[in-house]
Amino acid sequence: MATISAQPEWRTSSFTASNGNCVEVALAAVPEISVRDTKDRLGGTTHVSPAAWSAFIMAASTGFFDSSDGN
Repeated sequence: MATISAQPEWRTSSFTASNGNCVEVALAAVPEISVRDTKDRLGGTTHVSPAAWSAFIMAASTGFFDSSDGN
């Protein structure tokens, strides 16, 4: 299990596009996941529960968010 610290260790997906269109995630100081925009790291952070993050990852990995019209 990862160690939670006051200064989160931000991680970027290995699938990040070369144009930087991606998000970064980190464990926050409380049991939640922090998410921020790679291109605007000072623009704010969203916090979600580990259960919500897990559900999002599962849905994304199964194509739930894929657009049927290609957009």
